[in-house]
Amino acid sequence: MTQGASEFEVEHGAEALKRAFRDHPAGVALITAQTAEGPVGLTASSVSSVGIDPPALSFSVTRATGSAGGILSAPTYVVHLLADRHGEIARSFAVSGAERFTPEQGWAALSGGEPYLPASRVALRCRTLHSLEVGSSVVVIAEVLDAVFGPASGPMVYHDREFKLLHDPRRES
Repeated sequence: MTQGASEFEVEHGAEALKRAFRDHPAGVALITAQTAEGPVGLTASSVSSVGIDPPALSFSVTRATGSAGGILSAPTYVVHLLADRHGEIARSFAVSGAERFTPEQGWAALSGGEPYLPASRVALRCRTLHSLEVGSSVVVIAEVLDAVFGPASGPMVYHDREFKLLHDPRRES
């Protein structure tokens, strides 16, 4: 260790990772798909851009069962980048058994039948290019097939286990 290292706190393992990312803000997305059993969806804070040739993004889901399993087995799905006004819907899709795909939430369907939230900032229709199992999680690299842009709005972030709005003083005038 270098001089002064005693000033730093060192942790290991899963709890260290959770603690590290608890203080790292992430964008909030909603991933939805249509399955034979009906629509499925989940809230994700792991979505990020991968590249533009092909246009691709990545995300991870825990356990390939339930909503995650439905998304992973669907030929296409929609990654919605949520706006600052979507706290309630983000919470409902983050909790197992909560009400989802209600008329009050404003759902529609894309031409391929995928559940689509028109009020989202952008909805990216995707298909899986690659997936990799990592323990109980699956990392997905998805090709972006189409993008449907909704009303402009500020983004929502997930920080310290809460959905939060970003303060932008330019939007106050």
